[in-house]
Amino acid sequence: MLWPILSALTGEPLADLPYEERLPRLLAHGFGLWDVLGACEREGSLDSAIRKPAANDFARLRELCPLLETVGFNGQTSGKFAPQFAAEGYRTLVLPSTSPAHASMTLAQKLAQWKMLLS
Repeated sequence: MLWPILSALTGEPLADLPYEERLPRLLAHGFGLWDVLGACEREGSLDSAIRKPAANDFARLRELCPLLETVGFNGQTSGKFAPQFAAEGYRTLVLPSTSPAHASMTLAQKLAQWKMLLS
């Protein structure tokens, strides 16, 4: 659900583009993607299986993106790092996970919350 949501936020059919074209188009709309975890141990793909999470280099992010103001977290697992970003002066939003494993919300319900990134 990530790409359909980002498509709706940008008004561009990102989900229909080849992956290598998506990121430059996303950046053109002022959005970036960055993995909050620099390393971890995990068997399988479930966030609940993550062990020994280590955050990515926040100082490097600030260096690469000096105009960055808002950081949106895709779900509660990555949202655990929101206080660290807030302490660095970023506005943080912990958003509903776009994972299909989190089916308790519809796409429309998730999108309504993800639209907070635009304000």
